[in-house]
Amino acid sequence: MTLRLSTVILPLTRWHEGGRDRWQRAEQLGFHTAYTYDHLSWRTFRDGPWFGALPTLTAAATATERLRLGTLVTSPNFRHPVTLAKDLMSLDDISGGRITLGIGAGGNGFDATALGQEAWTPRERADRFAEFVPLLDRLLTEDSVTHRGTHYSADEARNIPGCVQRPRLPFAVAATGPRGMKLAARHGQAWVTTGDPKLFEAGTQEQSAEAIRGQIQRLGKACADIGRDVDELDKILLTGFTPEPGRPLESLDAFVDFAGIHRDLGITEIVVHWPIPDSDFATDPGVFEEIATEALAQLG
Repeated sequence: MTLRLSTVILPLTRWHEGGRDRWQRAEQLGFHTAYTYDHLSWRTFRDGPWFGALPTLTAAATATERLRLGTLVTSPNFRHPVTLAKDLMSLDDISGGRITLGIGAGGNGFDATALGQEAWTPRERADRFAEFVPLLDRLLTEDSVTHRGTHYSADEARNIPGCVQRPRLPFAVAATGPRGMKLAARHGQAWVTTGDPKLFEAGTQEQSAEAIRGQIQRLGKACADIGRDVDELDKILLTGFTPEPGRPLESLDAFVDFAGIHRDLGITEIVVHWPIPDSDFATDPGVFEEIATEALAQLG
């Protein structure tokens, strides 16, 4: 099974003070995709610089030629399908068809209340996500869409000429629960996991691998229920949220071992965080570049 290696570049740096250089270096190092987080701010970075995902990706599209680009992930927390679809269609055009939309239900962080609303319950997030994804699918594949939903509506919303990628740009759906898995099976070209969050602080690597194995099995059942082959979906692991989050990036050998275990589980793409000094994502830049350029060759 072919394994791809990608990175996620947090939008922390002014474009002309090193921001552009990171995206160009990601292309030079041979990463398959460079993603960024689609938040208004995030966790420990909340009180520091943080730039918008879609403008950043637009700039990255003009600064690179081959590198795929994407969000990891966009959520309904502060997005509406109609405006998001227009922005994505435009971004896909500017990039020449190199955009992947990572999309998830969102959480309880700052994004959940930044627009002045009360944070949604898990059920409310799931309900909105279940309406958001199919509507966005239609908006990116049909010239004109009218929809009257519980949470989202569209009135003759037009997206002409549509995406460069046909029938639309790919969705990478982040999901672990049954409703999210069904959305991934029906609408996704990829599925995203960070592992089992319950194991992050006290679990073991073995327990984490077993949890991911179970997630992939549930994804397979969701696909089988609608007559789809689960092998049609890429399976993306965003690292940094499994037990011992920094260990795989301590050395080339450690990463090769980590990647081999997850490739054998069925993961087809591993995403590593671009090094950020003095943070949970602090990594030796030399080791990081060694992993980027040599790890997949060592896996064979």
